[in-house]
Amino acid sequence: MRAPTFDLTLLRTLVTIADTGSVTAAAKRLAYTQSTVSMQLQRLETQLEVSLHERAGRRLRFTPEGDRLLAHARRLLALNDEAWSDMQARQITGDLTLGIPEDYASLLPSVFAYFHQLYPAVGLTVKCGTSAHLVEQVKAAELDLALVTRQRNSPGGDVIRREPLIWAVGVHQQPSLSDPIPLALYSPGADVFREVAEQALQGAGRDWRVAYTSQSMAGLAPIVTAGLAVVVVTRSMLTPSLRPLDESSGLPALPMIELALHRAPHRPSEPARRLAELIREQLAAPSEAL
Repeated sequence: MRAPTFDLTLLRTLVTIADTGSVTAAAKRLAYTQSTVSMQLQRLETQLEVSLHERAGRRLRFTPEGDRLLAHARRLLALNDEAWSDMQARQITGDLTLGIPEDYASLLPSVFAYFHQLYPAVGLTVKCGTSAHLVEQVKAAELDLALVTRQRNSPGGDVIRREPLIWAVGVHQQPSLSDPIPLALYSPGADVFREVAEQALQGAGRDWRVAYTSQSMAGLAPIVTAGLAVVVVTRSMLTPSLRPLDESSGLPALPMIELALHRAPHRPSEPARRLAELIREQLAAPSEAL
C-alpha cells in the first residue's frame, strides 16, 4: 500500500490562513479566490477525517487538531523552502540596488533576511532617501527598485499598499491643539505628507505653524514626543512613544496614501523580480476578516 503524502499546496494554504487570520486575507495573499481557499481547507479535513477549524463570529479559529497540523505544516514547508532555495541559489546571482525612505526601512527587515536566505549569491544594496529623489534615481536607472510614497507629480509605479494618514502626538505629552497648531513636518519636497497636512488644515479653516522640519521621522520624533508639535504619520509608522489622535481632537481627517514600487526602465533582472515579489507579499494590506 502506498504511503499517504501531504499536498504541500494545501498545507501552504493552511499556514497562510493562520498567518493572515482569515480566508479572505489568505486568498488575497495567495492570489486565489475565496472559494478555492475554502475548498483546499475542506480537502485537508476530508483527507484527514478531522475538523481543522471552526467559526468564532466572523473569524476563523483552528481546533486543537488544526493547531497540531499547523505545527507539522510549518516544519514541512520550511524544509521544502530550504531545499528549493538551495537548488535555486546556485542559479540566481548578480547585484541589486533598492531605494527606500528611511521611515519605511523598518517594514522590510524580514524581507531582507528571507531574500538573503533564498539567494545568498545576490549582492543587495539598500539606499535611503526621500521618495521624490528615489523616483528620479529609478528613472535614471541608478536604482533597480524603489519603494516610495506615491507622489502627486510622479504617480507611476506599482501600488502595493494603501494606508490612511493620521495625526499623532507624544504618548505622554502633547501641545495645545488651538490655532496656530504647531506641526513637525517633513522638509519641503521630502514627501507628500507635508502637502497633504497643509491642504487638510487649510480646507478646514485651521491655522498652523511649522515648529520643526526634517527629512525623516527620526528627526521629527524628539520634538513630538516632548509634546511640542503634532506630526503626520501612517499607522505602520507609529512607535510606542507616539499616540494617534482621533476625530475628537478637532483636526481634519486625512486621506489615504499609496506605497508604490518603482522599477528601472530596463527589463528587470531576475534578482529584482524576486525581491519585488517578496516586498509585495510582505506589504500587501490585510483584508477584512470574514
